[in-house]
Amino acid sequence: MAKPNPADKKYSKDHEWAKDNSDGTATVGITDYAQEMLTDIVFVELPAIGKKVAKGAPLAVVESVKSVSDVFAPVSGEVIAVNGALEDDPALVNRDAFGEGWIAKMKMSDAAELGSLMDAAAYTSLIKEEKH
Repeated sequence: MAKPNPADKKYSKDHEWAKDNSDGTATVGITDYAQEMLTDIVFVELPAIGKKVAKGAPLAVVESVKSVSDVFAPVSGEVIAVNGALEDDPALVNRDAFGEGWIAKMKMSDAAELGSLMDAAAYTSLIKEEKH
């Protein structure tokens, strides 16, 4: 059963989350629902630090025993940090998608893009619709 979607994050229709770090950067990852649909994650292809990416463009790749999926950038910006722990333990995404399983930190080129993402309640409604 997926964990509740934290209210301190914003969500994309593609099941990524972004957390505003209040300094012009955002931490991004995939949602608990996304990791649950993917099942056991065996590899995460992290983006290169310095990579510039537009909102909605592929940011990273997550490989599970079931499929390979692009992780799309929920906001535009430049990758300033990646979660190197995922190289040794990609299952961190399964265990803690909203915490230790984060994928990258980005310097946002337009923090206003966060406003176009869903809040936790809207994202929870989207998941309910997808399950039916």
